[in-house]
Amino acid sequence: MAGYDRAADIKAFDDTKAGVQALLEAGTNTVPRFFHQAPDPQPISPSGLEIPIIDLHGVNAADCRWREEIVAQIRSASEKMGFFQVVNHGVPGSVMTEMLDSVHRFHSLPAETRRMYYSREAERKVSYKSNFDLFQAPAANWRDSMFCLMAPEPPQPDELPQVCREITFKYSHYMTTLGKTIFELLSEALGLASCHLQRLDCSKGHALVLNYYPLP
Repeated sequence: MAGYDRAADIKAFDDTKAGVQALLEAGTNTVPRFFHQAPDPQPISPSGLEIPIIDLHGVNAADCRWREEIVAQIRSASEKMGFFQVVNHGVPGSVMTEMLDSVHRFHSLPAETRRMYYSREAERKVSYKSNFDLFQAPAANWRDSMFCLMAPEPPQPDELPQVCREITFKYSHYMTTLGKTIFELLSEALGLASCHLQRLDCSKGHALVLNYYPLP
């Protein structure tokens, strides 16, 4: 399209400080051009490709054979796929559900409330934005995100929106515990002491990125 000023279009969108959700709230019925994705040049992955699922039940059982089997599965998944999913990880379903619900609660807040958290300042521990790479990416993704740097130094409670404050700290606690367990298992899968990766501070920090994909 001749005369299209993509940079100006993106800046105008970002200046609203209310994300993709604001487009829907304003009644937009067309997708802005800077969201249009070019065809993916990468080959399509085989349809039968599956991510390994590893059951952590019994990881701390008295019978060490449970843990040895889990370590063997993690070693195999890491070597062959580089990814794996864990189940029976100790995070209550109620906590995961409440965490997801809190994301919806935040993004359902009035635009003027969401704007209070909108920022692209890297030093902020809690920030809300649409596309962290909005000004660099070839095309934007249709999503808004809340970023929370939870460790090694967590934010002050009042830095988080009230609608997701309590559950975010609770969920983060479970993620810290689970992360340490996984780093122990990865260390053992490498034939090292279980504390090896933690001694390298691999589990020292973590962040939560709460993505939201607004629908008409």
